[in-house]
Amino acid sequence: MASPSKRLEQARKAYLDGDKQASAHAHTREAIAEAVEEHGGAGSQYLGEMVYGGLDGIITTFAVVSGVAGAHLGTPVILIMGLANLLADGFSMATGAYLSTKSEQEYYRKEWEREAWEVEHFPDGERAELYELYRQRGYSDEEAEQLVEIQSRDSERWIKAMMVDELGMLEDESSPLLNGLMTFIAFVVAGSVPLIIYLLGLAFPIPSESAFPISVVLSALALFGLGAAKVMVTKLNPIRSGLEMLVVGSLAAAVAYAVGALLKGIGG
Repeated sequence: MASPSKRLEQARKAYLDGDKQASAHAHTREAIAEAVEEHGGAGSQYLGEMVYGGLDGIITTFAVVSGVAGAHLGTPVILIMGLANLLADGFSMATGAYLSTKSEQEYYRKEWEREAWEVEHFPDGERAELYELYRQRGYSDEEAEQLVEIQSRDSERWIKAMMVDELGMLEDESSPLLNGLMTFIAFVVAGSVPLIIYLLGLAFPIPSESAFPISVVLSALALFGLGAAKVMVTKLNPIRSGLEMLVVGSLAAAVAYAVGALLKGIGG
């Protein structure tokens, strides 16, 4: 049985390959019915938070490491500032993701309640609104009237139509707490990559002049990998996406390194 996400992937691949037969198979009634039955993609709604949280984590931590390395302040300072940034920024990002999701859901519920009240008390006005929205989208008078009649048969379906067609709002069913938690985990895990070599240096003898180049290589690989993984959200070319993130992260690190090098004597 194909999940909705799998069926969609099959349809996308068929389109990119120009495979009409595969596309037709993905659009059969049976394939669509099976996909709808299985409300698939468990956890897929959190994929974006994880990918972007990880990218933010590695870019900001890599920039901190580069700045301190540019100032030649040594491994202890790199670890202190890197870990402090990792945990503080990770918590800040997680809090932002939690509050953003929670606020959007609260706003959606508030607007739903308002539309429900209007549908109950001013049904003719709401029908007229929906009718005009459909007319503006190019439906004929008769078609718009038919659509309004169909949507207004069931109050919940009617309200949902007003939410989507009038307000352009879709319900976010993800958990604010899980959004925040996934963001924090992804931020800390990915953001720890530039610090790995310095943490290993606490237990194994690693020359300080070798630590930063190794950190650069590890961070570059992680940036490219996460950039490529971003296509699971954006559906773009993975090589191009990986290179874009590598360039962005490298520029941020280069700026931080240059600032650190310029100000390395500020402490006396």
